[in-house]
Amino acid sequence: MLGILLLVILALWLTFLYPLVRRKDAEAPRSARYDMQMKKLWSAAQTSMRDHKPLRAEKALLTILKFDEKNAAAYNRLGILYAKEQKFDEAIECFEIAQSLDNNPSSLHNVGLIYLETGAYEKAVMAFEQAIELENNVPARFIALAKARERLGQTKAAVDALESAYELDHSANTLRQILAIHENTGDTEALADTTARIEAQIAEDAMTKTRTKRTRTSTGTVRRPAAKRVTTTSTNRRKQI
Repeated sequence: MLGILLLVILALWLTFLYPLVRRKDAEAPRSARYDMQMKKLWSAAQTSMRDHKPLRAEKALLTILKFDEKNAAAYNRLGILYAKEQKFDEAIECFEIAQSLDNNPSSLHNVGLIYLETGAYEKAVMAFEQAIELENNVPARFIALAKARERLGQTKAAVDALESAYELDHSANTLRQILAIHENTGDTEALADTTARIEAQIAEDAMTKTRTKRTRTSTGTVRRPAAKRVTTTSTNRRKQI
């Protein structure tokens, strides 16, 4: 009776468990091949995008997504590729999928840029604001938001966004964008104030550059002159010999 029970257990193991063990053993080397193949595809996609070969890059990215349909990074890259090709509908779809897979501020920012390019300014504002909620220390996000706000005629909100960017980057170029808005609105008082701020920022940048240069000079190593090599004349050589 015990022998029959053992035979039944062995039969069940051979029928159900053994194939699973064999499958796991077979999947191990395939996993290594899979990782290597994915690295090759990523390398091909990046190289093709850098070399301005969009069709080859698209093929590599789509192949990645064929094997890994939840790869947010691949969708993001594909969206960038489509945006460069001005395939805006496809780009938006890719960025939205990437965002649904990974709550990433870069995906939202990229979607906002396409909305800005295609004239969907309200959607652009929403996308940029959502990106800022996730990452509020990037000046480019506030600058992009300001552009969308300005296109909607919301000049005060645009200036506020640029002021937020200036708090982060202290860039004279950001102040110049604020100046351009004041020029369009004809606000002479704000023009004078912003012009003074630009001049002060340029002077501060120049002083910082000078101090940095002096610091590098003072901490630089002074090269000592090379020691003179003593040459032995032919006469001295003869005496030594």
